[in-house]
Amino acid sequence: MLTEKLTVLFEAPFWIGLYERAENGRYQVCKIVFGPEPCDGEVYDFMLKNWNDLRFSVPVRTGVTAEKQLNPKRIQREVRSTVQSKGMGTKAQQALKQMQEQKKAERKARTKQNREEEKIQQFVQRQKKRKEKHRGH
Repeated sequence: MLTEKLTVLFEAPFWIGLYERAENGRYQVCKIVFGPEPCDGEVYDFMLKNWNDLRFSVPVRTGVTAEKQLNPKRIQREVRSTVQSKGMGTKAQQALKQMQEQKKAERKARTKQNREEEKIQQFVQRQKKRKEKHRGH
């Protein structure tokens, strides 16, 4: 069963959209930055034009839960206890954080590789310069 949800909210200083989808116990989220407050037509138009360009997080396993009516006070109590034990954040925030950490690791690896290539290139340049100095002897 596929469940999709788009939530538009204000996260200072911009309006963002959280597009969440869950299918077969796998949860993914995409963060969309709108800038100024979008109207319904702008959100709909954005989704139509940029649907293929959305970058979702890595699928996160979730347990399939049956929806049933719960006592609001009990829900607050459970949320308070899970926030203290697991740390802050909703499922969407945790998925976005995981995606951010993955991008950070990729960027770090790419930077390290570029630095190594630059060191090798500088070494080759120094060797070439040394050979040119001793050329006539």
